[in-house]
Amino acid sequence: MVTGPADRLHTEPSAAHIFRANFSDTVGSSLRTLGRLVDLFGQAAGGAVVDIVRMRFNWSEALRQSWFFVTATAIPAILMAIPFGVIVSVQVGNLIHQIGADSLLGATGGLGVIKQGAPTATGLLLGGAAASAIAADLGARTIRDEIDALRVMGIDPIRRLVIPRLVAMVFVAPLVNILIMFMGILAGYLVAVTAQGVTSGSYWLTFGSFTVVADVVVSLGKSVLFGLIVVTVACQRGLEAKGGPRGVADGVNAAVVLSVVGIMVVNVALTQLTAMFLPVRLA
Repeated sequence: MVTGPADRLHTEPSAAHIFRANFSDTVGSSLRTLGRLVDLFGQAAGGAVVDIVRMRFNWSEALRQSWFFVTATAIPAILMAIPFGVIVSVQVGNLIHQIGADSLLGATGGLGVIKQGAPTATGLLLGGAAASAIAADLGARTIRDEIDALRVMGIDPIRRLVIPRLVAMVFVAPLVNILIMFMGILAGYLVAVTAQGVTSGSYWLTFGSFTVVADVVVSLGKSVLFGLIVVTVACQRGLEAKGGPRGVADGVNAAVVLSVVGIMVVNVALTQLTAMFLPVRLA
């Protein structure tokens, strides 16, 4: 039977129909993934509290994971913090010098590093180094059917593998954040004093006048939240890996990308909230 253009018009889907179908499938898949992510975090967080209260938590595994996170992020944290502190000091210092307020360089540099630079850099480092390692480890275990073997033996993979990494990240993220804050502020101070003619006393005076304890607390809280996002996304991608070695690679790539995107989105929301409820104090 020969079909004409009119018949093909009724049988072939239109471009708008294909777009709507793909869009709905993508949105539905994203929402389901988000739901599984939230469910995994709820199980891991609740299980961690229960295990710690009942004194059944695997502290040795958590310490081992903490040491791995520290060794994987310490040197990159220093290498990232120093250029960031220098850039903030140079760029902000040039602007401040034009308006004749060189003494305020300590305040602006400190606030930039503490409130934005340190937690964001912490999240990116953990999202790059820790997320890839977690997703690769759990993904390889999933591909080798080790996760299914744990379930057959009656061992909960979340309690055995996810919870120690979650607790380890809660301890490591603030430490990395503090290291980046210290190195970034020190680098900005050295540039301001040696290259921009700012006196040491005025730098630290304005730094202490504008930066308060609440700014440090918010920075540490953001780093912990970013770390929880990283470890939850990485564990989910690793436990859901499928398709052989290619699936492990895809899981690692997805873990890094989703972690970074999630950190950026959450950082924007937290920045707006802190600007509303904790505005910068004027000296």
